[in-house]
Amino acid sequence: MIDALWVMALGALVLGAALGYASIKFKVEGDPLVEKIDALLPQTQCGQCGYPGCRPYAEAIAKGEADINQCPPGGEEGIRKLADLLGREFKPLSAEHGVEKPKSIAVIDENLCIGCTLCLQACPVDAIVGAAKQMHTVIASQCTGCELCIPPCPVNCIHMEPIPETIETWKWKYPTIEIKPVSPTASHA
Repeated sequence: MIDALWVMALGALVLGAALGYASIKFKVEGDPLVEKIDALLPQTQCGQCGYPGCRPYAEAIAKGEADINQCPPGGEEGIRKLADLLGREFKPLSAEHGVEKPKSIAVIDENLCIGCTLCLQACPVDAIVGAAKQMHTVIASQCTGCELCIPPCPVNCIHMEPIPETIETWKWKYPTIEIKPVSPTASHA
């Protein structure tokens, strides 16, 4: 009996070491270009670009299967950043995918909400909380403004409210110039 336990322990040790070695030896790295593209996208997961989320859209751009101008939430600023990253020419936002709108969040009129949970199922980032036949509410800090919760609502109790521009939400919209250090080999006249 003890011999069987020792054989099992030795087998587990050998297999564990083999799996550990294989995980290091055959590690698959993600595509760094996809990571950079995904970081520039707004992460609304809205699907307006024709892909189920920002990551699949980033993968399609990296493979050359999608154009850089398909993201309405990213808008003109996002297209410019993608064009700069990829060395492509700027294109205006594709009208086929939507129009750029001000950043907004979903708000549920709690007096009209019937608790059907259809908005819960539609929200790609789980920003809506509630239970069946109970009032639902939106966690404002989690809402990406994708508007996917509006169409399934049978009582039209969800509407979008623009996010007011405050010190916390304001962003510099103009391109910034990167300051590069002067190389020590540069000669001064």
